[in-house]
Amino acid sequence: QVQLVESGGGLVQPGGSLILACIASGSILSNYAVGWYRQAPGKQRELVAAIFNIASTTYADSVKGRFTISRDNAKNTVYLQMNSLKPEDTAVYYCNAKLTALDDHWGQGTQVTVSS
Repeated sequence: QVQLVESGGGLVQPGGSLILACIASGSILSNYAVGWYRQAPGKQRELVAAIFNIASTTYADSVKGRFTISRDNAKNTVYLQMNSLKPEDTAVYYCNAKLTALDDHWGQGTQVTVSS
């Protein structure tokens, strides 16, 4: 059973940076496609970035050029480096690891608030 724990959220000023970490236990995270999602108040959860088992990546248009997703297989961790943060990036950020429809796991989320 995969367990995911997100960390790294917090309060940052516009233009600032944060790095989120998704740390996995119970399975080898490199076997999974891993995505970072976010959900702002009153909005649907949306995909921000994802990394696949061949290390290909995809990003939402709203974060391209500002966010970078990466893996550290030795640490069983996936990171989301977030630069040039904007108030509209404020949301709860969730990590998802998926291998199949039945092997699909979520973390508890971490709050990111971008405000002056």
